Amino acid sequence: MFSKDIGIDLGTANVLVYVKGRGVVLDEPSVVAIDTESKRVLAVGEEARRMVGRTPGNIQAIRPLRDGVIADFDITEMMLKHFIEKIGMKGFMMKPRILICCPTNITSVEQKAIREAAQRSGARTVFLEEEPKVAAVGAGMDIYQPSGNMVIDIGGGTTDVAVLSMGDVVTASSIKVAGDKFDTAITKFIKQRYKLLIGERTSEDIKIQIATVYPNARHEEMDIRGRDMMTGLPQTITVRSEEIREALEESVAQIVAAAKSVLERTPPELSADIIDKGVFLTGGGALLHGMDMLLAEELKVPVLVAENPMSCVAEGTGKMLDYLDRSAKRKKF
Repeated sequence: MFSKDIGIDLGTANVLVYVKGRGVVLDEPSVVAIDTESKRVLAVGEEARRMVGRTPGNIQAIRPLRDGVIADFDITEMMLKHFIEKIGMKGFMMKPRILICCPTNITSVEQKAIREAAQRSGARTVFLEEEPKVAAVGAGMDIYQPSGNMVIDIGGGTTDVAVLSMGDVVTASSIKVAGDKFDTAITKFIKQRYKLLIGERTSEDIKIQIATVYPNARHEEMDIRGRDMMTGLPQTITVRSEEIREALEESVAQIVAAAKSVLERTPPELSADIIDKGVFLTGGGALLHGMDMLLAEELKVPVLVAENPMSCVAEGTGKMLDYLDRSAKRKKF
């Protein structure tokens, strides 16, 4: 019999599910493909992602989460139900306790939407926790001591920056600039410079394979295909790392500004701790080439990329579930 505790990193780009005692059991894109005529779900996750930009008119590949919050409630509920069934946690006797992460600055209405979607997908109890806090725990930081820990979690929809101490957030900032905005910036740049239209998948491939955000740190090139805006015909061009750095400059500057504003509002004692320990980078955006070097240079503190940045939040939910149990036991005595 499996434990009935699960942690969900409900991300704009990916959903990761952690089951107590089993670890991270699911990591799939937050995409649902539906037939718009019959309203029937055709595919969820990786299978649906493969359909993005490649479907006939009556089939729509929807991303139900935008900027870290629910944009389409019904589709989010369907997606959660599908993933909970997929990991074998569905059934009359299997109502799990679910811990879900959310950005630091979401409204009470947005929190309620996340809680309701989880309850309707089969949860017994739903706990909400702030994403940077969970990411810090997943990265191996001891946030329950009276000392400063800083984490920058760059996800798909939001970047959350927080300084934590005594198990809570001291100062934080959440901005809607992250992986998705990087993809959009690349698409826009290619369109303006080369008059070439490319899809979401292509811009994401560019970001992963050749992009950098630090000057002269990477010198790679890649052939990409798209539709020429002048002729309307397919065309292939070559793009280089330095060009992509130019495309991402504005978005990355906003992340740097958010990190600086959090540091500026941090009490001096905690700032001293951060100089000693460094800043931890988590989330998919932590893997963007040169991000750690750029932040270290701008913030004047060491910046370390977490061991598994993509799964930090999911791993953190597992540790937080254990902490919930310990807290509950303490309350009983």
